[in-house]
This record gives sequence, C-alpha cells and structure tokens, in this order.
Amino acid sequence: MTVEDVRAFNRFYTGVIGALDYERHLYAPYTLTEARVLYELAHAPHLDAVDLRGGLGLDAGYLSRILNRFEESGLIARGPSDSDPRRRRITLTARGRATAALLEERAQDMVGALLDGVAPADRPRLAEAMRTIRDILGTAQPPAEKPAEDVVLREPGAGELGWIVQRNGALYAAEFGWNAAYEGLVARIVADFAEDHDPHLERVWIAELAGRPVGSVMCVRDEAPGTARLRLLLVEPQARGHGIGDRLVRAVVDFARGAGYRELVLWTNDVLTGARRLYERHGFVLTAERPHRSFGHDLVGQDWRLELHAPGD
Repeated sequence: MTVEDVRAFNRFYTGVIGALDYERHLYAPYTLTEARVLYELAHAPHLDAVDLRGGLGLDAGYLSRILNRFEESGLIARGPSDSDPRRRRITLTARGRATAALLEERAQDMVGALLDGVAPADRPRLAEAMRTIRDILGTAQPPAEKPAEDVVLREPGAGELGWIVQRNGALYAAEFGWNAAYEGLVARIVADFAEDHDPHLERVWIAELAGRPVGSVMCVRDEAPGTARLRLLLVEPQARGHGIGDRLVRAVVDFARGAGYRELVLWTNDVLTGARRLYERHGFVLTAERPHRSFGHDLVGQDWRLELHAPGD
C-alpha cells in the first residue's frame, strides 16, 4: 500500500459523503468539528474541556472558542466538576440536547441512504472491511490504559452459536486470509455441540461488552478419558485489551477443573501469537508441532496441554 492508495480512498469516500449531503445541510449551521463536540456531550454527560480536548485531539484554543460559541447560543452550561474543583463540567442544555438530537437524526438518515444502495448480501463484507480499517488504523490507548468496562461472560442466546461461526469465518479471513474451509470446520464443531453435549461436562461462553457479543470460547470432552478440550477462542479486534481473552481462558480452566477433568488440551497454529502467549500465561505447555496445509495456507499446528490435577490427587 502507498500514500496515494490512502489518499485515493479518502477522495472516494468524501465524494460519496458529499454526494449524499449535496445540499450541505447535514451539520448546518455547525462545522463538522462542532457537530462532533455536540455528539460527545450528548453521549457522555459528565465531560469537561480537558476530556473533550484529549478525546478529540483538539487544540485548547480552538475548543475554547467552540465552547464559548455554544454557551452564547444557549447550547451548553458550565458548572463545577464533581470530581475536581479546578475543572468546569460541561453539560448540554435542553436546547443543546434538541440540537444534538437533530444532527443525530440527519446523520442517521444520511447513512441509511448510503446503505440503501448496498445489496444486503454485501453488507456483512462492508461491515467487516470497516472493522478492519478501524483496527489497523485506530489510535486506541495501550491496553493497560483503556477504560475499565464491565465484561460479562454468559451462555449463548438464541442465534449466537451461529454468531460464533460467522465471526470466526470473517475474522480469520480478514486477519490471516484463511478460506471457507476454516469456517466449515468451525460450523461442524459448533453443530456437534448444539446437537449433543453434556451441560455438566461441556460449555460455551459468550463475552459481552457494552451489550453486544465480543468474544467466545468452548470447553468440550476430548476423546482421551479425563481430558477436556478448549476450542474456538475468539475476541473481536475492537474489544482486545480489556482482558477478555484472559477471562475466557480462565473460565474454561476453572470449569474443566470443577468438572473433574485431569487435563485440558487445545490445538492452535503458530501464526496465532497472541493466543499462544495467553495460553502460556495460564500454564499450558507446548507438547507437539506439525506442519500442515489447511485453510489455503501452509501452517504449523501446535498441541498444548495443561495438567489440572497433580499426579496422585
């Protein structure tokens, strides 16, 4: 990829947006930056200027002028911060909330018009491409500095076993170029579990963040007596850095130990470096490696093992 590739994409996308907003009414009478500030204030009611400046990457003087204009127009009110008396909390007034709601409605209508021109069959591919761009070019904070959010591990709801198949197929195609053979393998694993599993010895977890599924993992019986197998560990790219993978692996280890299994095994490939580091942190030991041709690529398969009970227990 070259600089010109990126610039060509930018020109194309801004052209698409400009064609949809041909009357230039979307943010009027506000600039794009002003509309973004209103959006942030509408969705996070306890912000101050420092929060806005850091979150949006704005110059302090520029942001100050925007906020002064908003205050003069009756869109915002400023008051003492609950957490730091040196700061001023910024909140939307009733007029400010109405203005933000109007801009939001316009934006929804514009995006709806854009999607009307996309065939339903192409929408999942478009969504995955957008997620990939955000993941690669995103400027997220390092994992240790990300805000703490509630992650819930739960059983899958109706349709979410299918979500596991779809997300595995889409993510591994996007991140590693694996073909549909991998999605077929995942579909067989999930179908076998759905059709026949012992809930006392086998389980699936869905990780939920901000009300949507962002990860999954399975614990199933292995052919070897007293052995459980960890399968299909997945964490969405935008949810990585919240410790979700660690919690999913820990859930499998704790469940397998509580169910009376003597050991826990898994199979992965050497290209999945992040997952391998996670398994190592939980005490898994690499026991075998074998090259193979699968999913359209030459790979090195790996067997990992974790002893759950000391000999003689």
